Amino acid sequence: MSKTSAGNFFEDFRVGALIRHATPRTITAGDVALYNGLYGPRFAVQSSDTFAQAIGYPRAPVDDLLVFHIVFGKSVPDISINAVANLGYAGCRFLAPVYPGDTINAVSEVIGLKENSNRKTGIVFARTTGCKPDGSKVLEYVRWVMVRKRDEAAVADADHVPRVPEALLPSMLGSACPPIDGEAYDVVLAGSPYRFEDYQVGERIDHVDGITVEEAEHQIATRLYQNPARIHFNQYAEAQGRFGRRLIYGGHVISLARSLTFSGFANAFHLAAINGGRHVAPLFAGATVFAWSEVLARAELAGRSDVGALRLRTVATKDRPCHEFPLKNGNEDDPAVVLELDYWVLLPR
Repeated sequence: MSKTSAGNFFEDFRVGALIRHATPRTITAGDVALYNGLYGPRFAVQSSDTFAQAIGYPRAPVDDLLVFHIVFGKSVPDISINAVANLGYAGCRFLAPVYPGDTINAVSEVIGLKENSNRKTGIVFARTTGCKPDGSKVLEYVRWVMVRKRDEAAVADADHVPRVPEALLPSMLGSACPPIDGEAYDVVLAGSPYRFEDYQVGERIDHVDGITVEEAEHQIATRLYQNPARIHFNQYAEAQGRFGRRLIYGGHVISLARSLTFSGFANAFHLAAINGGRHVAPLFAGATVFAWSEVLARAELAGRSDVGALRLRTVATKDRPCHEFPLKNGNEDDPAVVLELDYWVLLPR
């Protein structure tokens, strides 16, 4: 009997199955430094213990997306090691702040399956939760991923496509952000004078800058998250695949886009939720990523006079500055669009 595993194929999944993922991960200051080196995020709350403590945090929290990627990476060996593509996200909530020294575990529940008509692949819907060893949750999200079948003739579990929320309600936001002292929030040190009240629904912002994706950085990132998906790091295997080369992990694009939004939303220090996201087109090393955002909604949070929430749609493109479109999105069938992300951020009032 082999002591190695090829991972789960589509016919191995069953609706309702609960999967506990290996391996617990203690997040360190080194992880934070490496994440900053990969993406260059500049949000002051996550960058400075002194800044964070001044507004009410015990110290600088870990970047929300670093937590997301680590939890995501835990799920890959069981959910998407045999994936063709990660298709989308919904219902993602950041539930508690995470600090260096915290240990994170992950568990997933299979909530839906749909075999594709070609009988070669199927779509797996999973709800993944990241939690601390005491069971307290820090993150939960739903994603759906296209997974290969081991045997095209194999009978899969009956199709069941779950309902996922179109957007999270403002009342569900804010748990991962402790009450802050808005008067102590130094907009000069944060890099922008614009607070919650300064943004209007319908406002569009071109984030102007671009970041070129390097092969080495992408490889470091997938290893940082302990993400073993072959499509991202095994060139020997992918040379015979559909693209002939390694595909950039979709989360890498999300972090690049989030870092780009600092120009325009420097005070959007907390990513409270991801309503939905689509990887519209593949991305490969050597391309330059640009981004633009639209304010979809503004919301005051019940019982909170310190922060407000903006619902944003950020669109990332490859090798096309957004002012050249102008500001196209994934529904316009432009191959330059690689990502659309719908999410809530918190800003000081």
